[in-house]
Amino acid sequence: MENVFDSLKTERLLDLSHSAAAPLLSRFSYPWEALDWIKAFILELGNTLPQDEYDHPKEDVWISKEAKVAPTAYIHGPAIIGKGTEVRHCAFIRGSALVGENCVVGNSTELKNVILFDNVQVPHYNYVGDSILGYKSHMGAGSITSNVKSDKSLVTVSAMGEKIPVNRKKMGAVLGDHVEVGCNSVLNPGTVIGRNSQVYPLSSVRGFVPEGSIYKKAGEVVEKR
Repeated sequence: MENVFDSLKTERLLDLSHSAAAPLLSRFSYPWEALDWIKAFILELGNTLPQDEYDHPKEDVWISKEAKVAPTAYIHGPAIIGKGTEVRHCAFIRGSALVGENCVVGNSTELKNVILFDNVQVPHYNYVGDSILGYKSHMGAGSITSNVKSDKSLVTVSAMGEKIPVNRKKMGAVLGDHVEVGCNSVLNPGTVIGRNSQVYPLSSVRGFVPEGSIYKKAGEVVEKR
């Protein structure tokens, strides 16, 4: 019988072939263990990017020449914006953001200390902090990651009555590949959602949602058919 913690491991949640962060994430059993190293990894990777493919408009910021960045967007380094990605009006990238290829970072969306795999969409009024979003995951309008507990204690990841300590005060969410989060949902600190799962709009999610599931509300998680 599979240990529940196996379902939380990096290789079960994420296809690393769809992220430039693969060398970083492959070092860790659980993806959230990479959160402390995103900044250093971006700085290291950025300095190796080909100048004929990436602009370097300011210190520690690298933007693909094939990306589209609205003039009203703000990008603070370290940050990498991948090929084909669109950063829209008034997006606020606060730093330590590795944004993959063909992503959408939408109007008034805020990013901080994140890895967005290729083809991720956070298109409308999203906050994503201290989080990792897998390939082709999508956060509906107004959905956010809450990355600090109200009592400021250390975050844990809960799954089937068991808890894994994260050993950091800030962690938002890890979304597996092809996860769909409904509009105006809150992903509470330490949320992990397995591949191909769906979260209903207006949900407050906490802990682990298994792959191939539909999260309707707390206590009502059903298998996709």
